[in-house]
Amino acid sequence: MGWSAFENGELLQHAADQFDVLVTADQNLQFQQNLDTLPLSVVVLAARTNRLEDLRPLIPELLAELGTLQKRSLVRIGAAS
Repeated sequence: MGWSAFENGELLQHAADQFDVLVTADQNLQFQQNLDTLPLSVVVLAARTNRLEDLRPLIPELLAELGTLQKRSLVRIGAAS
């Protein structure tokens, strides 16, 4: 996608121009960036690790949430141990 030149907040702004939702496993994103300024929603997947086998059980809840997600919202799915 040619996004390697972008970092942090600039990357989020670029993503907001093209997507409605950002799905991330970065549990600190909401504390590191001002998400209120972005016109997209953020879904944080909170698992024990960021490995696929730990994230995979969260997918059904993620899919259900995407169907009802409000614009400019922050949703946390799962709980890290």
